Amino acid sequence: MGRLVRAYDWSRTGLGPRDSWPRSLLTTVDLCLASNFPIAIAWGPDGVQIYNDGYMPICGGKHPRSMGQSFRECWAEAWGVIGDAYEQALLGETSFLENQRIFLERNGYLEETFFSFSFSPIRDETGGIGGLFHPVVEMTGKMLSERRTRVLKDVADRTAKAKSADEACALAAQTLADHGTDVPFALLYLFEDKGRSARLVGVTGLDESGFGGLTYVDSTSSASLGWPQLEAVYRSGRAQELDDVESRFGKLVTAPYAEAPKSVLMLPITPPGAERPIGVLVAGVSARLALDEVYLGFYDLLTAAVTAAVANGRAFEEERRRAEALAEINLAKTAFFSNVSHEFRTPLTLMLGPLGDMLSRYHSRLDGEDRSDLEVIHRNGLRLLKLVNTLLDFSRIEAGRVQAVYEKTDIAALTADLASGFRSLIERAGMQLSVECSELSGAVYVDRDMWEKIVLNLLSNAFKYTLEGKITVKLSQSEGHFQLSVSDTGTGIPEDEIGHLFERFHRVEGARGRTHEGSGIGLAFVQELAKLHGGTVSVESVYGHGSTFTVRMPFGTAHLPKGLFGASQTLAPTSHGVAPFVEEASRWLPGSDGGVAHFTGSSLLASPAVAPGNVAATVGARIVLADDNADMRKYVGKLLEGQGWMVVAVGDGEAAV
Repeated sequence: MGRLVRAYDWSRTGLGPRDSWPRSLLTTVDLCLASNFPIAIAWGPDGVQIYNDGYMPICGGKHPRSMGQSFRECWAEAWGVIGDAYEQALLGETSFLENQRIFLERNGYLEETFFSFSFSPIRDETGGIGGLFHPVVEMTGKMLSERRTRVLKDVADRTAKAKSADEACALAAQTLADHGTDVPFALLYLFEDKGRSARLVGVTGLDESGFGGLTYVDSTSSASLGWPQLEAVYRSGRAQELDDVESRFGKLVTAPYAEAPKSVLMLPITPPGAERPIGVLVAGVSARLALDEVYLGFYDLLTAAVTAAVANGRAFEEERRRAEALAEINLAKTAFFSNVSHEFRTPLTLMLGPLGDMLSRYHSRLDGEDRSDLEVIHRNGLRLLKLVNTLLDFSRIEAGRVQAVYEKTDIAALTADLASGFRSLIERAGMQLSVECSELSGAVYVDRDMWEKIVLNLLSNAFKYTLEGKITVKLSQSEGHFQLSVSDTGTGIPEDEIGHLFERFHRVEGARGRTHEGSGIGLAFVQELAKLHGGTVSVESVYGHGSTFTVRMPFGTAHLPKGLFGASQTLAPTSHGVAPFVEEASRWLPGSDGGVAHFTGSSLLASPAVAPGNVAATVGARIVLADDNADMRKYVGKLLEGQGWMVVAVGDGEAAV
């Protein structure tokens, strides 16, 4: 620029020949040319412009004609922004403007730019203002970067909760509507039929007439339907640029500028793991910005943000479909359990009823062996019916078909009566039962059938895992609630198992108890029944020292569903009282074939029945049989004894050893 200044014919300007310049101008020009900082000088009444190398890129295509040109004339398109500051400086007041948005026509089009600059008066030899000193910094890159960062943040924030790919695209389009300076228009298409067609799911910046109403594009059609690169984007998975927008669609009118975008980017939406794009972002390029690497980088980041939103929306949609499918499966499972439980219950009832009558009528006339077999059948039929009833209750709860009938109840008397049914069994096991059921001050409303199941399941569970010591049933009250606590001095529960204790079908592996039998649904069932009363179930346990299960429920009726007080029960009840629980638990005691049983047939070696295979050498030998079900133990022992073996039957593997 120094060479240009020296070679320039300044006599054609208001400054006159260079050798006639005042010392103040020469000194200022020398300072300007020696600096690396972008600086211009406007001197004299015409504001003749002189500038250095740093200022040359700001002039762009105006250079070199801008050298020696009137400052007002050179920057006429920016005068609405900078004019007042310029005039103020001429009056002797320095002006500073920061991050000013200015539209400059310096590269053949009206370009959006940002600058921070000042105008400072320069005194000449007379003491007056000879000209203006104008340092300037272009902030375009910084300001565009900050603005585009906000665009990306807004897109990410607003699309975060999209529940489908369509919703993600629609939300992205709505967000981009607020950022037309960088994205004049945007259309989002999702591919269908393996890329053979594309459906418009989001649009901003254009109405349908502005792009031919292309809400659905058949990329395989021979007819020209608009965006010709859609199929190319799908096949290649790479971005495409469309330059002939105006010739194809006419002038696309978009905000915020009068000029229409001259080019369009077709950007593939390809989620991680996808072999092909699932959609395309069609984005207009601002007519007042150059499509440089930085602008392209912004569109890459925008595409990534939209892709992430679409992928999350698809994942949510797939998860919802999976949840719906699981719900349907669960509904089918519930219906199955409900139906099969009913089907099991009917024949069981028809078998158990006559069988019970038979045992009552012919008890004295049956010989010992027949009577024992019938009692085994009857006892295990009741046990099976109890399990079927529990499954039926569960299916009713899951299907929302449980019809509780809440009645005002003397809960203390009812609980004490239920607990007393276990007293003889517990004492026969050499333990103590303590029942502390004092009268409560508040009114208690419960479904008696459900409360019975809660108490009996907890008591049965306590007896199963308490081999010595004491079981305590306690009823108390506090702060508008009453609570039932069943405590034992049993084996306790490992700490890592407590969190899973009320899960359905969960069983504590290796737990030491009177039997290993059980379905693992008793405690889960208690929890469900408590919830139907607005209550909760909790447990405290010390491994090796015992456990306390606590059921807590509110007094009164405010927490209960309306219209279920004193109503009649329309579904058949599934409770059978204390007897099935006590009968099952009694089979766990050593006195009920629970210890070591010896089977010795009267004709041990002369039995005509022989087991298959080579048994001649082992007939009469001893077999040790271990099974934790007393009836199964007795039955299998009897079968083996009938085949000629001596059988020793025990309740567990340790006893067998």
